[in-house]
Amino acid sequence: MSESALFIGWGQTVRGREQRSLDVFNDAVTYYGERLQDGSIESFDPVILDPHGGDLQGFFLIKGSAQGLAAMMDSEEFQRLHVRATMIVDNLGIIRAHVDDEVLTQLGYFSDAAGEFS
Repeated sequence: MSESALFIGWGQTVRGREQRSLDVFNDAVTYYGERLQDGSIESFDPVILDPHGGDLQGFFLIKGSAQGLAAMMDSEEFQRLHVRATMIVDNLGIIRAHVDDEVLTQLGYFSDAAGEFS
């Protein structure tokens, strides 16, 4: 079971680059599918949001081990893919996240710290 994840979110497509944004999105789906096949990650979910008045248009949630995700993020292919993405969407963000059982660990840390301020 995974303990870590990457939340890769993006905003509005840069005007005039809509077709290229579809190409890069498909390249990302292919890339993460390959990482799933080679065991680098445990799962990935692409999510497209309905219009809601906010900046976030969609995201990938990619689950895996902390070591596997770090190795993937350090790879040239990952870096190049996300540099390309910054050219076609606003507000690209890549955030490390805690999932599954690691959420309980993080809540334990929070509880310990909260006890110091009671």
